[in-house]
Amino acid sequence: MPDDLNYVEWFRHSSPYINAHREKTFVIFVPGEAVESSQFSNIISDLSLMDSLGVRLVIVHGSRPQIDRMLTKHEQTSAMHAGSRITPKSQLQDIIQASAGVRIQIEAQLSMALANTSMAGSRLKVCSGNYVIARPLGVVDGIDFGHTGEVRRIDNHAIDELLRHDNMVLLSNLGFSPTGEVFNLKGEEIATRTAIQLKADKLIMLTSEEGIFSKQGELISELLAKDAERLIDKLQDSNNTKLALQGCVDAVRQGVPRSHLISFNENGGLIRELFSREGAGTMIDEDSYEKLREATIDDVGGMVALLAPLEESGTLVRRSRKRLETEISQFLVVERDNAIIACAALYPFPEEKSGELACVAVDPNYRGGLRGDRLLKGIERTARKQGLSTLFLLTTRTAHWFLERGFEEGDLSVLPKAKKEFYNYQRNSKIFIRDLTKN
Repeated sequence: MPDDLNYVEWFRHSSPYINAHREKTFVIFVPGEAVESSQFSNIISDLSLMDSLGVRLVIVHGSRPQIDRMLTKHEQTSAMHAGSRITPKSQLQDIIQASAGVRIQIEAQLSMALANTSMAGSRLKVCSGNYVIARPLGVVDGIDFGHTGEVRRIDNHAIDELLRHDNMVLLSNLGFSPTGEVFNLKGEEIATRTAIQLKADKLIMLTSEEGIFSKQGELISELLAKDAERLIDKLQDSNNTKLALQGCVDAVRQGVPRSHLISFNENGGLIRELFSREGAGTMIDEDSYEKLREATIDDVGGMVALLAPLEESGTLVRRSRKRLETEISQFLVVERDNAIIACAALYPFPEEKSGELACVAVDPNYRGGLRGDRLLKGIERTARKQGLSTLFLLTTRTAHWFLERGFEEGDLSVLPKAKKEFYNYQRNSKIFIRDLTKN
């Protein structure tokens, strides 16, 4: 029964994401390595689930390991330069055959509808075609790349028409020229250009890595494009994560709101990243005028101005400037154009492995933009880093907002001892708590 209840709670908490993603267009790159991984059937099931939830999907597949194996079988070597495969005409047929094999394998898996499986009852319509128009890469550094190509354009109108009629679109790593030639392209480039030209809502790159990690070895859940660009320069050309990360940056630079790096080796990574608050990979945002960061002493003046109206209305407990200066290290702020437009505080109680979420405030001119959710996610991430397992808060006016985000109403018994002693009975705040060990 507890496992069943956990499932119910997770499903409830995922409903805002289900609603947000319905009728949205996602472009997902599936590398050839993912097709050969032990998680491939689970990836297919997750794609089927996303389709059933109303997400419009364009799948772009790669076939690097399959091509390598095909060339080895025929005792041919594959030359590389600057991270790109050189494709002489003599190897083109093998490359076409390897790519076609991957496409057929994916189509076959997406056609499954076996009883007692996650694909039971699914009726997916998968369309492939000559939607990638390519041109030769040509001669670079004195090297003729032969039938290696680059994207000239994507037939986004044809793809969009297919999506509007509830089709899933599948694109390979091959492109076609107006003169009837076939070119071998990088799947990451096709996925990126497709997302840009479709004006997709998300570009998702599946990779062997979980995402991008900090120097301390911690997974970075969110990364600004400008910060990602600095990391790209440090990666080798042969690193497939570099290609995926470059694609993510290019996409958000050219109008795609969000891009993601997600591991194909993690069971359910796609679902966790898209339908849970914590996520599972690294999300890349376009460079923004807004930044979520730890507060500094220079922010106190802006925080005083932000909090004053809420304190006067009784929504928040009054805090003096001196108190804010003393407790500044407990706060996260959202900064926009050098102005503080939102803030929240975390007060830890390490002995009980609990933390108090307090002083959540968003400038009235900037409400409705998910800034409160971003603050909450930042506080939860900080709490977990501090080893806290629960998060609680006291409020008189905003109960429903927190209930909608997974908090449950509690009583004095859930508060740490030190907090109970200072509970203000006259204010009569309601108490809400959230288990940080659950998604």
